[in-house]
Amino acid sequence: MRFKKPVLALLAAAVLGVSGCSTLGYYWQSVSGHLQLMNAARPLPEWLGDSQTPEQLKARLALAQRIRGFAVSELHLPDNASYQRYADLQRKAVVWNVTAAPALSLKPETWCFPVAGCVGYRGYFDEQQARAEAARLQASGLDVHVYGVPAYSTLGWMNWAGGDPLLSTFVGYPEGDLARLIFHELAHQVVYVQDDTPFNESFATAVERLGVARWLAASGSDKARADYAALEQQRRQFRTLSQDTRRELTGIYESKTPPAHTRQAQLAMKNIALEKFKASYAELKKSWAVPAGSMGGYDRWVAQANNASFGAQAAYDELVPGFEALFARSGGNWPTFYDEVRQLASLPKDERLKRLAAR
Repeated sequence: MRFKKPVLALLAAAVLGVSGCSTLGYYWQSVSGHLQLMNAARPLPEWLGDSQTPEQLKARLALAQRIRGFAVSELHLPDNASYQRYADLQRKAVVWNVTAAPALSLKPETWCFPVAGCVGYRGYFDEQQARAEAARLQASGLDVHVYGVPAYSTLGWMNWAGGDPLLSTFVGYPEGDLARLIFHELAHQVVYVQDDTPFNESFATAVERLGVARWLAASGSDKARADYAALEQQRRQFRTLSQDTRRELTGIYESKTPPAHTRQAQLAMKNIALEKFKASYAELKKSWAVPAGSMGGYDRWVAQANNASFGAQAAYDELVPGFEALFARSGGNWPTFYDEVRQLASLPKDERLKRLAAR
């Protein structure tokens, strides 16, 4: 599983100034964490030319360079400072995100920041701080979910300072998944709409899926294509199972007929749906040739599944079919596709969602 993101918003908020000790403390950890990351990053030629750099890491950085070049030449993604440097963070995630949702709703709680607008997560560079925030939210009666994030985007606003670097948290990914992540994050620098996480994430997800197919067809090895196909089969099957469960939960929460209209009955039905989801997943993964969770902790995600995790996941695949259909209507031409997406982004939220849904 992979979700994120913005630190740019936090940097902007710190510059603009925000009152309140707890709020200032949150912004301070975000600013200081991002600056530590930037200070740890060195240009790729330095890593590649350093005799102390392990050969395996050099190979991964060289691969990332080729993927970065392909993103510009073939996908028409931005040619800038992003992913031209590398940082070894010596930890398993760059940030830990906290999401929350009501006990009987999949609609995420939101937090609003300058520049990035309102988003359905709150990021922490320190895992313990993230879990403390999660405990506070849970105590108020919300479903909560904490997850580590391998990368985040500063939306291109920090390219003047070196851009978003490659990180140790993801540079070791299999070839196809490394390409997916780089294409996804660069897509956020093409189009980003305030206060519309599903639009932003579904657009970037569509770019990553379409882009990695082209990368593997043009440049991927037979092994890379086989590995990606196996992992993508997992993802498709897991998405289908998750989408079915989301629909079931939505039906429970929105039902107005007895007995589901009582809170107690809805909570009971919710628990049954979640247990069914876990049992179905246990059966599904028996068919997987690749170890379950090899690219993102499916087992851990399923064990903790609740409204917060399902609500966050929906943002990444809800509108993808609409964007893929738009790409097809654009004749597979990337600049035309991006122009069409920008036009959608300029519309009122309800209108752009309606047009994507119509596909």
